[in-house]
Amino acid sequence: MNTAAPIRRDDLHDADMPVFVAQRSMNDPHSSRAAPVTHSFAALAFYTGGQARVQQRGRWLLERGDVLIVPAGEPHRLIEAQQAEFWGLGFCVSCFAADDSGLLLEPFERVRSGAAPTIRIPPERHAFLLELFRELQDTAHSNRNREPHAVQRSLLTLILNETRRASQRDAHASSQRSVVANSLSFIERNCLRSLTLKDVAAAVKRSPAYVTTALTRATGRSAVEWIIAGRMAEARRLLLHSDERVDVVAERIGYADSTHFIRLFQREHGATPAAWRAAKARLR
Repeated sequence: MNTAAPIRRDDLHDADMPVFVAQRSMNDPHSSRAAPVTHSFAALAFYTGGQARVQQRGRWLLERGDVLIVPAGEPHRLIEAQQAEFWGLGFCVSCFAADDSGLLLEPFERVRSGAAPTIRIPPERHAFLLELFRELQDTAHSNRNREPHAVQRSLLTLILNETRRASQRDAHASSQRSVVANSLSFIERNCLRSLTLKDVAAAVKRSPAYVTTALTRATGRSAVEWIIAGRMAEARRLLLHSDERVDVVAERIGYADSTHFIRLFQREHGATPAAWRAAKARLR
């Protein structure tokens, strides 16, 4: 199913309910072609298996135990899904916000204010949260209860409370955005000189493990991979628009060892720098 949305109204029997839920599985390596979408409702997706990459003010890797928070009106899209399994939940914010539930909506407001849209649920809370989703789905699809809204609202309250508690416990979720942004900015400014993961970590005042985990989780690339990507971009520019020798290009982008540069370039582009330059010259 090629869609960017964690939940769609047509997943449900009753699309007019103020709270709606669906269990979904996705395996689509080509969803990057999909355009971003927005919802008129707030949504979240609790991942129970596989992986998915989503773009929402950045790129995020979602795995088992992760929750994606999508405020109403927030553009987002699926980039790819690999055997991803998750529960999607949507609800009418105005219907729910009429209650005294401001605290429960805090994760959505934080995301809207620029916080990371991903939250990790502690493993010991997975079973309880799964049971809440199952109960909510049963209630939404059941015809036995003539007035299910109060039950649904109670279950939604419990789910949102689990999300809020996880966001408070997970300092990583609240600080990841600034660490990622600052790390990428530092790499962009300094990748053409001698630069290591330790240098990046020192610049953003975090440990090397924290930085590379935050970058990989948010963007799909580690700090070292971002350094290489920046250097390769400059290498392509120099190869295309200058006559400098390959060893000079290597030195200008931060590699004292031209053999190492050639090996990295060939791994990234499928050809040596000289062969790549010659092929591009023939196309001009």
